[in-house]
Amino acid sequence: MAAVEVEIVYQGDLHTQAVHGPSGETLRTDAPVDNEGRGELFSPTDLVGTSMGTCMLTIMGIAARRRGIELEPARCRVRKHMVHDPVRRIGKLELEFQMPMAIDPRQRQVLERAADTCPVRASLHPDVRVEVSFRYSL
Repeated sequence: MAAVEVEIVYQGDLHTQAVHGPSGETLRTDAPVDNEGRGELFSPTDLVGTSMGTCMLTIMGIAARRRGIELEPARCRVRKHMVHDPVRRIGKLELEFQMPMAIDPRQRQVLERAADTCPVRASLHPDVRVEVSFRYSL
C-alpha cells in the first residue's frame, strides 16, 4: 500500500500550513470562530466536509469517464454541523450535488452509487450523520 506524506507546521495564532509531499502544494488552516480562531481559512473540520465532497465528485468522475458520461459542470455544496456533546466533533455533513440534467436515469444511478463508495465517507465514524442529495438541474 502506497503512503502519501504531508508535512504540517504550526505557524502560531492557531494557524497551520500543510505541504503535500508528492506535489508540493500547500494548504493553510485556522481554528474556527466558535473555537477561539478567526475563521480566516478552512478549519480542520471544514476540510473533512471538503474532503468528502471532493472525494465523491472524484469517484463520480472516474465512473463518468469510464462510461463516457459528461459530468461537467457538476458541483457540490457541503454543510457541516458541529455538536458539542459528549465532545466537540462533526455531528452531521449535508452534501447537495447539482448535476447536469442531460444525464439519463441509468447513468444517474451509476454515478450516485459511485459517490456512495467514497473512501472518505467509509473512513468516518458511524456517529457522523451524512445526508446526500442529488439535484439534476444544471
